[in-house]
Amino acid sequence: MTTLTASISTWPKRQPTVFLVVAAAIWLGLYQLLIPFSEAMVALLPVERQSHLGSALQFFFYDTPKVLLLLTGVVFVMGMVNTYFTPERTRALLAGRTHGVANGMASALGVVTPFCSCSSVPLFIGFVQAGVPLGVTFSFLITAPMVDTVALTILFSLFGWKVALLYVGFGMLLGIVAGLIMGAMKLERHLEDWVREMPQVSSDVEAQQLGLSDRMAAGLASVREIVGKVWPYVLGGIAVGAGIHGFVPSEFLASFMGKDASWWSVPLAVLMGVPMYANTAGILPVIEALTAKGAAMGTALAFMMSVVALSLPEMIILRKVLKLRLIAIFVGIVSTGILAVGFIFNAVL
Repeated sequence: MTTLTASISTWPKRQPTVFLVVAAAIWLGLYQLLIPFSEAMVALLPVERQSHLGSALQFFFYDTPKVLLLLTGVVFVMGMVNTYFTPERTRALLAGRTHGVANGMASALGVVTPFCSCSSVPLFIGFVQAGVPLGVTFSFLITAPMVDTVALTILFSLFGWKVALLYVGFGMLLGIVAGLIMGAMKLERHLEDWVREMPQVSSDVEAQQLGLSDRMAAGLASVREIVGKVWPYVLGGIAVGAGIHGFVPSEFLASFMGKDASWWSVPLAVLMGVPMYANTAGILPVIEALTAKGAAMGTALAFMMSVVALSLPEMIILRKVLKLRLIAIFVGIVSTGILAVGFIFNAVL
């Protein structure tokens, strides 16, 4: 038994390609069972399937494994990809680039790197020490938590490619434009003194020569770290979404978040999102429930963007390195961009 266990545990390292094929087949098989599983779980319980509670439970039993499966698959793949884009290499790629080009690169790198707001301070310090311009740094810090591959994958699964690509495109544009504006304003004097006085460090990083099995190990480590950290937020978000799906009347949400609601619905959604904290994996089930109940897509996405890009906890974290004036400027520029995205989505969808 010990020999068999050891053989299974070393299988991914010995035959990484075969392991990837088998893992992908199992993942796809499980994904196909989501609807039958959710209906079977509700059938086992003493509730009417068509009742409010039955509808909420089916939503929960369907979305929980769905989001966790998507999250696990995407984080694993991006963990492998990110062996090419470590924080050190990201700094090296951005250091010394001209404005505009660097902002675009920073925004694109933010999409493929799973850095959340909890990483903002060490990343910010590392970028400053490597000589990355402040505006370029903000392009990355705005895009990374708001527009990542997890968001793209789950948005696609919930709403289709049109919404997913529009969201990613506008999110990247927001990061680029906000970074350019902040760079042009020459705001370095509003960094905390200890940050401005830090010595510069070299941004040169040699490429790591890793094999497929090493990159798979990095992918599995990312799953343990990221999924292990965010699953409570996912469950919480799905539970809230299930409650909305099962119990909140459509007419109530449509009255202040629907397409025919007043112009102030988008600003209200942004204000509601700022005090909250969640990542995209945790908040997207809530967005799914809101839109299913009649909320306008732009209003719902503006709410999500404010939660992940302008959350109060992130502002508290950034206060360690930014003076209050710079935080206020950052919030003002980003919130204006989020409002624009919300109104544009409501107009085109």
